[in-house]
Amino acid sequence: MEYRAFLVEEENGAFIRKIVNKTQETVNENEVLIKVDYSSLNYKDALSASGNRGVTRNYPHTPGIDAVGVVVESKDENVKVGSEVIVTGYDLGMNTAGGYQEYLKVPAKWVVPLPTGMSRKESMIYGTAGLTAGLSVYKLIEKGGIKKEDGEIVVTGATGGVGSIAVMILAKLGYNVVAVTGKMEEENFLKSIGASRVIHRDELNDNTRPMLKGIYAGGIDTVGGNMLSTLIKSLKYNGVVTACGLVAGINFETSVFPFILRGVTLYGVDSVEIGKEERELIWNRFANEWKLHGLEEVVTEVELDGLNEKIDNILAGVNVGRVIVKL
Repeated sequence: MEYRAFLVEEENGAFIRKIVNKTQETVNENEVLIKVDYSSLNYKDALSASGNRGVTRNYPHTPGIDAVGVVVESKDENVKVGSEVIVTGYDLGMNTAGGYQEYLKVPAKWVVPLPTGMSRKESMIYGTAGLTAGLSVYKLIEKGGIKKEDGEIVVTGATGGVGSIAVMILAKLGYNVVAVTGKMEEENFLKSIGASRVIHRDELNDNTRPMLKGIYAGGIDTVGGNMLSTLIKSLKYNGVVTACGLVAGINFETSVFPFILRGVTLYGVDSVEIGKEERELIWNRFANEWKLHGLEEVVTEVELDGLNEKIDNILAGVNVGRVIVKL
């Protein structure tokens, strides 16, 4: 069976992206074959598509860390042929061929049922970005105990995939959200999806003092680096911040003062290796009490042929919202 796939190949030291025809391999024990309807574009996909060896070791390679579709073959009794399923995280799209192809073969343990009340397209508007945003909100308000009346919640990188969905979830739940961005021309967009106010990222960029005035009840940081440092120092007593990104840097500096003088908590958020139970919890929240309306406002849809431009945009830092890929 031949099918179309997006392939990244290394040629004379350069990484070339192309659409090719592939032949599907037979599934083995505990594997499933999925006819993919949609995937999505994430920063990690863009790194893989540009030859980043820290993400993908071997080429040629098909990226795509997200996929949704219908099971057409299964060698696992717990995954039924004809069922609608989501696959995100694990090694998908990194060193295992990912979602930018019409058919996808994965281990059965990677598969999560598509929740009732959620369309396939909707699931990929969320994708790994939405799952990460959902996990961040979950840790902030359910594990961290931050309530609406405690004060403002900061979301950094707010025009990105994780940031924009985090803004939308928090606004739906009634929180006052401060969206942080370097793209002030997107202020109206951020307010339209629920931000109470918007500030430039330079306002969250103080690396000179060990403590700052406690302004915010909590934060969801999607960028890392000095912005995370400043956010930690700007939290109120018993403030909570989650960290899930690194586009602003893999290192950050802080003192112990926010932790021992204000009782601040820092939660790390991982959407790659988390267990199936927690994955299903977040997906079901999105299908029920966290169900977001107006998702079309944060998404651009492309087919395989339109991926190149969007990959370049996300690497250049000019992408806004989510990009989904229709197979």
